[in-house]
Amino acid sequence: MSEREVPVSTDGNHPSLWRNLDFLRLLFGRLVTNAGDSLYAVAAMWLVHETTGSTLYTGVAESLLLLPMALQFLFGPLVDRWPIVHALVAIQLFQAVAVLSLPVAVVTGNLTVELLLVTIPLLALVNQFVYPAQSAALPRIVADEQLTRANSAFSFTLRGLDMLFEALGGVLIAVVGAVSLFLLDAVTFVVAALAFLGVRVPAADHGSQPTAAVDVTSYLDDLVDGARAVRGSVFVEMTLATVVVNLGTGMTLAVLPSFADLRAGPALFGAMLGALGVGRAVGAALTPRLEAVRFGRLRAVTAAGSCLLWLGAVYAPWPPLAVGLFALAWVPNGVAGVMGNTLEQAVTPTHLLGRVASVTASASTVSLPVGALFGGVLGSVVGAVSTMALGGATLGVVCALYAALPRLRRLPAMNDIDPAAFDVGLGSSLSSKRSE
Repeated sequence: MSEREVPVSTDGNHPSLWRNLDFLRLLFGRLVTNAGDSLYAVAAMWLVHETTGSTLYTGVAESLLLLPMALQFLFGPLVDRWPIVHALVAIQLFQAVAVLSLPVAVVTGNLTVELLLVTIPLLALVNQFVYPAQSAALPRIVADEQLTRANSAFSFTLRGLDMLFEALGGVLIAVVGAVSLFLLDAVTFVVAALAFLGVRVPAADHGSQPTAAVDVTSYLDDLVDGARAVRGSVFVEMTLATVVVNLGTGMTLAVLPSFADLRAGPALFGAMLGALGVGRAVGAALTPRLEAVRFGRLRAVTAAGSCLLWLGAVYAPWPPLAVGLFALAWVPNGVAGVMGNTLEQAVTPTHLLGRVASVTASASTVSLPVGALFGGVLGSVVGAVSTMALGGATLGVVCALYAALPRLRRLPAMNDIDPAAFDVGLGSSLSSKRSE
């Protein structure tokens, strides 16, 4: 049986999501800090492209931006041990100070590509605490019956905001320049810190009391526990499929500034990034309506559709058509993201959620920086358009994986999840194979 014991699991003991102040504060804090991340990513990437004019440099920059995501597993044990709210506030304030160093460098005449290549991964690294912290906090502040809706609300709101601010970032770059966006970034991180201050997160079941001190031996044991908890489970195969998607995504992001510059300039760059965000947001919003649909079969079919839409966007003769098709291509990925998060949270013991969420996220995102670096090199050889097309073709591989692998194909609907069929937890890697 699963180790998971639910502390509070009835709607009678939890307010509705939109009256739950802790949920709303956590959501607002994530929303605002994501806005800062979106503006920073657009400004930094375009500045590197504008300075060097090379897909190789933009590939390196994108790789450095994405590389810390692969190190997210290092933050899982800290999420399970540190006071979540205090850590979130401290990280936001650190990011505000760090991003302000870039306008200072401009004023003093010291802004260089090398400085950007150092600052980009530093800011991305400290921000990796936020996702596992959110994943660990949600099941503690909402009822089990609200998890799908809570994850959907987070994904829809955050992806929608990504879309808005990435598109806005492209426009602002064209009007006032990339450097001006960094000042706005600093403000968003301060606002996020103030929002997180009001969140109350109950202690996890079977977990130790949060502490700022970290014992190195226990920390390393916790890292191993996160890997042991998912070893042999279907999450390994799900992660493999996500690795493939992220490889293609990294390739695309590396050459997207050059692709946009060939067609319409920075406004199209922001619009394409925004299309990615709005597609995932729409998918997230649709997910609660798909709770009765089996996840495995749905993913196989929709991945094939995403592949075709992505290729259509790459070769579309009209920029607005390219943006629209690219957005549609990302809708199924938004659905898959919410369903995957909900499944993971539903079957994982609460005291292991931070470690498990960070391990699966890190393993699945390791191909993002690899794809970005590969895409930058490939783009310099075959061009941005062909590289983006190859990135889209990876979704065809995902379709094949979900159609061919039995455990992926048989993944249940969100309203029919049986934690005992997965038995994710310490010492359960063999028993998890019962779900085959």
